[in-house]
Amino acid sequence: MRRFSIFLTTLFFVFGATLYANEAVLIDFSRLAADFPPDNPRENARTMVDFSARAGTSFSDTDRAAMRTSLAIDNWEVRLAPSARRINNQRLTMAREVPVLPTARRFAGDRIMGVRVNFPNEPFNSWASIRPPFEIPAFQRMSSVDESGNVIEDMSDRHGNKFTDGFGVVKNVGVLRTVSMNMYGSNFPHGIEVVLKDQNNREHVIFMDYMNFEGWRTITWRNPNYIAEVRNRTLHAIPLYPNATPYVKLAGINIRKDAMQEGGDIITYIRDITITFDRAINEFERDIDEEAIWGIMTEREDARRTAEFERLGHIQVLRYLETQRMFRETEAAGN
Repeated sequence: MRRFSIFLTTLFFVFGATLYANEAVLIDFSRLAADFPPDNPRENARTMVDFSARAGTSFSDTDRAAMRTSLAIDNWEVRLAPSARRINNQRLTMAREVPVLPTARRFAGDRIMGVRVNFPNEPFNSWASIRPPFEIPAFQRMSSVDESGNVIEDMSDRHGNKFTDGFGVVKNVGVLRTVSMNMYGSNFPHGIEVVLKDQNNREHVIFMDYMNFEGWRTITWRNPNYIAEVRNRTLHAIPLYPNATPYVKLAGINIRKDAMQEGGDIITYIRDITITFDRAINEFERDIDEEAIWGIMTEREDARRTAEFERLGHIQVLRYLETQRMFRETEAAGN
């Protein structure tokens, strides 16, 4: 009887570790350093996306080449709240790729995200939102980039894992347990939030902590509604095939300023964001290859991938057209 109890206890701990200890890096900015083209890096090859297919036929090959973008840190946008979006404040608000010194105690030599926010000096509540250059697709296929910068999709990537493994998307996420962020503070009293988006297109704003510390710190949000005891959970069976696997992706990071806090510049640095969670679906081996027979998941994911790409491509083309209309000093000098 005692041996059976030990066996059950061991089984519970193994099962509990499997159930509760799922951890994944949502985004690792040290992997988003610019590395392409090799002679003058401006883009991140792993996350590069080509939107030129959505541009129409009136653009030249040179124009189309400029419609490629990636999650390289310098491409991220930092937008102030409408009430604070004055020309000079927005001009001084930006994200930059920043190297950590080789002598640093943590993350030595990494290239991470540095953020500068310039708030107005008037005493009112405000915020700044750090957003990726495009909404991170959950179903984009893996790809490679050739010497000419052409993005070549890997058609064997059936589930679309281009932005998983630390590039903004985590799949098979049920209940969030914690969200953690490694960041470098400089004693600013502002708050910081992580914005997640799920498979139902709903945004979840998670307040992490205040940035009133100096140096590296791992700040963590713990889900107050997380039920750790299995016996207290509402148990129900989840239909399997062909249900889509739930996911979360990074929609942005917010910095909030209270009316009582001073305006002007704030500087901070972010290395990565990690989540722990329950799996939404246990991934068992099944005796029938249902997808090979019905093809339902492939059809659904292809449709979602196309919808994501169409929406993001339209925005990128509009941005390119806007840059073409902007004033250039070199052109003015030539006239």
